[in-house]
Amino acid sequence: MPTKNALITGITGQDGAYLAKFLLEKGYAVYGTYRRLSTPNFWRLQYLNIFEQVVLIPADLVDAGSMVEAVKISEPDEIYHLAAQSFVGASFEQPIGTGEITGLGVTRILEAIRQINPAIKFYQASTSELYGNGHSSSLTENSPFQPSSPYAAAKLYGYWLTKMYRESYKFFACNGILFNHESPLRGLEFVTRKISNAVAKISLGLEKELHLGNLEAKRDWGYAPEYVESMWRMLKEKEPDDYVIATNEAHKVGEFVEKAFDSLGLDWQEYVEVDKRFFRPQDVNFLQGDYSKAKRKLAWRPRVKFDKLVERMVKEDLERWARWQKGERFPWDAPNYPNESNILTRTLKV
Repeated sequence: MPTKNALITGITGQDGAYLAKFLLEKGYAVYGTYRRLSTPNFWRLQYLNIFEQVVLIPADLVDAGSMVEAVKISEPDEIYHLAAQSFVGASFEQPIGTGEITGLGVTRILEAIRQINPAIKFYQASTSELYGNGHSSSLTENSPFQPSSPYAAAKLYGYWLTKMYRESYKFFACNGILFNHESPLRGLEFVTRKISNAVAKISLGLEKELHLGNLEAKRDWGYAPEYVESMWRMLKEKEPDDYVIATNEAHKVGEFVEKAFDSLGLDWQEYVEVDKRFFRPQDVNFLQGDYSKAKRKLAWRPRVKFDKLVERMVKEDLERWARWQKGERFPWDAPNYPNESNILTRTLKV
């Protein structure tokens, strides 16, 4: 019999799928919310062979009633709120929708908890984007926030709401300030997976070039399956708190590109073109976290570092495209992802 019930919002995303797998292995009964779409997006759960083991509940973060219903159905001991409009670039194109989903969605879930069962433990997926620009050293839980995108502003609202409900209503509510974390299950709209997927296709002769934006931006990149474990560890503490989860290292996007191409014996400069369409109206130039508090209190630390992460992502995409070329069919996103050459985005007027 399952030991506890967990509800994961955004279970079909990268973190949601890995967290579901992790909790199932811990003996949880796992429920997850998802948005009804004309084309179902369950490939990650299928890829991890856990689709049949989770209970899916249709819900939408802009519909408070559906979130209340999800909490009533799942009767959770723990809620992991991962669902959001989570792509920074898209938040400039859809700032109002991002605020409704990524910001106010947190309030709707916290209110559902308050009304139904205040004893439910709550995890809020915060982000390193809260810190914004103007930093040049490792960031801690006490570093100042100055969001530089509609996404970050919406996440900041969710961060403070979580702290407010913790202090006002004595909720067990935690903010996980996770720095960038990647994997072969990362969405293709994110630069790391865009790179690994393109490198794999170029090496197999399926593509000829890769268009990217700012190669100078530096990020602290970790491995997603390790980061979801930190979420669970936060809710196992005696007292709720907020934690930075990171690797204490920062690397340029250009380094990721070079490492990815080099892993397959290719010279990145022969294939990569900087494209102004992929520059953001305001970009964050440097983000590096300090996970000392998580190491001390949660006994958590990253094991997969930058080089191994890049190699792992490229290898996985290469293997999938090679299998696809041989006629194999399996749950996967890349074959259905559109070419970006005809997609208009808001860019800097340079």
